[in-house]
Parts: sequence; structure tokens; C-alpha cells
Amino acid sequence: MTQITVVIGDRLGKGQKVGQGVELAGGRVVVIPGVAADMKLGDVMNSEQADFGISFCGSGGAGAITAQNKYGYKAKYGMRSVEEGVTAINEGCKVLGFGFMDKEELGQKLVEAYIKKYGQP
Repeated sequence: MTQITVVIGDRLGKGQKVGQGVELAGGRVVVIPGVAADMKLGDVMNSEQADFGISFCGSGGAGAITAQNKYGYKAKYGMRSVEEGVTAINEGCKVLGFGFMDKEELGQKLVEAYIKKYGQP
């Protein structure tokens, strides 16, 4: 069975806890290593053929906007809660931009929302 693939790009090179949540929900995670990883989000999503991507930075926008502009992915950014992310998935967004919130719950709830909306691949 194919897994949902989620790419995580964090301005400070983090994202491991969100990644653990993705895996708990049955997804496959790609955490981009290094500082300014959020700016590589669209490129890595494209190369990995990801189902969706998560960008983290202070404003929650830079990596998401870059991915949207370069690849045309529908994005929502400036988010600060799990609920906002679930709503964005339900609205068909492929790139989710958050302020810093490396929480396991976020990854898990987003994958669960994706499966609920689109089914298991």
C-alpha cells in the first residue's frame, strides 16, 4: 500500500516532532535538513511527489509562498493552530505554512484530515 508523503521544511532545521506525528498516522515523512529548509519546500515536494508539505518559519509564510509561486501549489500560511491546518487540508491546500510549532499532534492531525478527505492511497 502506498503511503501519504509529507515534506517538512523548517527555517531552523527542525520539524522532527511533526514528522513523528505524520508517521504515527501512517504517513511517510521527509524532513528537509538544515537551516532555511523552508525555502526548499516546493523543490523537495516536487521531487518527492508529495501529497502535501508543511513550512515553518516565524511568520509561517516564506516557504509556503515560495512553493506556491514556483510550482502553483495551493497554499495557506500564517497559521498558528492545528485546527487551522485541518481546515486548510479540507480546503484543498497542498502547502501549509505555520509559525514555529514542532508538535507531534500537528503532523498526526493533518495526515488524518488528509486521509478523511482523500482516502488512503
